[in-house]
Amino acid sequence: MLGKKVPAVTFRTRVRDEAVGGPNPFRWQDMTSDDYFKGRKVVLFSLPGAFTPTCSTYQLPDFEKLAGEFRALGVDDIYCLSVNDAFVMNAWAKGQNLENVKVIPDGSGEFTRKMGMLVAKDNLGFGMRSWRYAAVVNDGVVEQWFEEEGYSDNCESDPYGVSAPQNILENLKARAAA
Repeated sequence: MLGKKVPAVTFRTRVRDEAVGGPNPFRWQDMTSDDYFKGRKVVLFSLPGAFTPTCSTYQLPDFEKLAGEFRALGVDDIYCLSVNDAFVMNAWAKGQNLENVKVIPDGSGEFTRKMGMLVAKDNLGFGMRSWRYAAVVNDGVVEQWFEEEGYSDNCESDPYGVSAPQNILENLKARAAA
């Protein structure tokens, strides 16, 4: 993955728009890979599913808490991607009170598949989902890659550690010091 450009895909997102009015003022908005990655340095982390235990208890909240440290190291944005639709991702973001991390819905799994990270999670009743990984992406190119061990379909465990924000911060700080 290192040195490779992220795949060019279009994400179907829902954005708040007061002009829509009513109790649910959201509209569809297509966002491309370039919209998220071009001309910026970002941390992208992807996980098996919104509202799942490890993702909701550790990974997403810790990225949210440590966002200032990432920004101090030149990171423009932090993106959380999952093979979930825009409605689920927005509800999860709202439930997590996100202010610093932005969610990306990969509802069809196209981005995840093109990244080579799509796995079957039928053993959990999930269907196709993302393997847990993270990357530092600079102007659309993967500079650093953090993939959890054991990549496989229907994995019995949910490894977490390599893609933890603390590990990524350590790596960014080491690069900055070098």
